[in-house]
Amino acid sequence: MIEFDHVTRTYGSKVAVSDLTLAIPRGELFALLGPNGAGKTTTIRMLVGLLQPSRGSIRVCRADVVRETRAAHLHVGYVPDEPCLYDKLTGREFLWFIADMFGMPRHLAAARIDREIDHFELAEFADDLAESYSLGMKQRLVFAASLLHDPDVLVLDEPMVGLDPRSVRIVKDLLRTRTSEGMTVFMSTHTLAMAEEMADRVGIMVRGQLRFLGTIPELRDQMAVEATSLEQLYLELTAPGSSAPGGIRP
Repeated sequence: MIEFDHVTRTYGSKVAVSDLTLAIPRGELFALLGPNGAGKTTTIRMLVGLLQPSRGSIRVCRADVVRETRAAHLHVGYVPDEPCLYDKLTGREFLWFIADMFGMPRHLAAARIDREIDHFELAEFADDLAESYSLGMKQRLVFAASLLHDPDVLVLDEPMVGLDPRSVRIVKDLLRTRTSEGMTVFMSTHTLAMAEEMADRVGIMVRGQLRFLGTIPELRDQMAVEATSLEQLYLELTAPGSSAPGGIRP
């Protein structure tokens, strides 16, 4: 579903992502972890077409993100780290705008909008202007918008920002349901507890390079330390000057 093939992204002389090769299959929830500046957001922006790789290629559902941009985008839903709305549109109007962007027939769009308003418990404020929304309300609306077209791939950059505990539970339940139905989720997060709870595999990126790729039990085996929680393992692997092994599994 998602393939990075020897992807590098540079900004002048700075290498933000270096020779990233990664494949994520259908129905997997993959969590990309790493400290600030590791290259996670650059990776996500390349995946959703906001940046182009300096070298290498990225494919989503076999469509090349650079050469077949529109075809790739039709398969993808995206929740950025900062929700972007139009302040003078209501939540419902924003959802209609997104449905129109995807060319959805009116009857289908109406049904999907009602579905997502119900899923994310938006009915109370769906007809209020977005400028009145709290951060959490904005995030729930962006989630709803990302799922209107039933994407094959959902890309999440720090998805739990601003969400209250009930909203977090709604999102977790939805991700479990959608991945069980075959949707692939690519998630970048600093919330290690969520990654440990939800992810089928994790990738840990340090200074633009993937230092580890695999399951959390595999990380414990490769680290060969007494730490058992993902937080302890992560801190050990990403510590400045760490020589911890980073066996990468394709």
